[in-house]
Amino acid sequence: MGFLPVFLECAERPCLLVGGGPVAARKLAPLLEAGAQVTLVATRLSERLDPLLGRLSALHRREFQDSDIDGQWLVIAATGNRAVNQHIADLCAARAIPVNVADAGAQSSFTLPAVINRDPIRIAVSTEGTSPVLSRMLKSRLESYVPSAYGDLAALVGEFRVQASEVFAGQRERRRFWESVLEGPVAELVFAGRVDEAREALIAALAAGPEQKAPAGEVYLVGAGPGDPDLLTFRALRLMQQADVVIYDRLVSPPIMNLVRAGAERIYVGKKAASHAVPQGGINALLVQHAKAGKRVLRLKGGDPFIFGRGGEEIETLIDEGVSFQVVPGITAASGCASYSGIPLTHRDYSQACIFVTGHLKDGSVDLNWPMLANTNQTVVFYMGLQGIDVICRELIAHGRAATTPAALVQQGTTPSHRVLIGDLSSLPGLVAANDVHAPTLIIVGEVVSLHNKLQWFRPGQSLVGESVLSMSDYFDRDHPPQTDG
Repeated sequence: MGFLPVFLECAERPCLLVGGGPVAARKLAPLLEAGAQVTLVATRLSERLDPLLGRLSALHRREFQDSDIDGQWLVIAATGNRAVNQHIADLCAARAIPVNVADAGAQSSFTLPAVINRDPIRIAVSTEGTSPVLSRMLKSRLESYVPSAYGDLAALVGEFRVQASEVFAGQRERRRFWESVLEGPVAELVFAGRVDEAREALIAALAAGPEQKAPAGEVYLVGAGPGDPDLLTFRALRLMQQADVVIYDRLVSPPIMNLVRAGAERIYVGKKAASHAVPQGGINALLVQHAKAGKRVLRLKGGDPFIFGRGGEEIETLIDEGVSFQVVPGITAASGCASYSGIPLTHRDYSQACIFVTGHLKDGSVDLNWPMLANTNQTVVFYMGLQGIDVICRELIAHGRAATTPAALVQQGTTPSHRVLIGDLSSLPGLVAANDVHAPTLIIVGEVVSLHNKLQWFRPGQSLVGESVLSMSDYFDRDHPPQTDG
């Protein structure tokens, strides 16, 4: 390790930045954020510096002079001139002043890492000057694992450190207490933006002392999106990593299940037509049972929990039973599948409204509000409509929608097994019958479907109008395919 990782106190310290280009602007920002008193020396100034100039302690529009380093706490050389930068580095080395030379790690006595800022938390990533681009890439990866609210959590914990050391005399007891705070309900309240409630809960936990009860359980109702793991939200991924029990649907793809904490108990409650692994009432009971046992329960649903996902029914039960919960929205199947198929659900030239509708009712019928659904200048998306596709197309035509209205069926959207069939209301049922189509699917009806040929961009195989996309069919387990809500 060539550099010792340290965090240097720069608040109210005199610091010198030499150079006025874009690189200098990038170096100046963290100095100012750290509260440094920065003097900038440069002959020319990039426009990127304009928003920062008012925060400088001094600005000299001239060439660098050796006396500029007098009294400086640290120096950054970013002139773009190697000879000048080397000269500044030599001067600083002779006076033991820390110096950073832009794009020249060998001449630097310190580097400026890529920083994840969750004040008062700082996470620094450095490649010791060998690849700043890689540092920034790694930073972006880590950003997803550190919610912005961690700063609020750290500040809250800091308020009670002294009090905790008085309540829990032993180091082991203190460690266990803080682990229960940082991985339990107090932290979740902070992440939900309920900092005042989190503070009250922390005060109560300290008042209970070593005799406090085990933390209560909680349910995380999480939308897993339409199938592509990259579409998960940061919060969804975090909760998936800390759950004790995961209760998941048929529509949650295996790659997403692979992101769940390895030690979590897994309970499959998938549903498909005329076959429910666990009835809805049984699912509700499972959520209550495990939460009341003090476990963190992840209810993982394809798409979004509140769009044909029965999330409302489940949280009604949780409220009635006094069980704490939180809801994490997911990208709904209509949005994800349409986007990956190059079909904008709204387009001002074709559609002024978009309607989401279930392809079958609770009693299994397809008795829908056909006059409303058959209106023109709108897009209609049918969830779970594969079994009723003949009825859907026939009734829309019968109630006034043109038989030539473009229509699409999307199967396993957003995954490597993504398939699209393009036709119209008169031809789509025949296309489905002629191809090996399996649920889960989504049906999109409206003029916007005509944009598919021009706008399609996600091509796991070949896409032809009127034929299914060739795909990696073995990628997903047929018994537990990914995809749409509900």
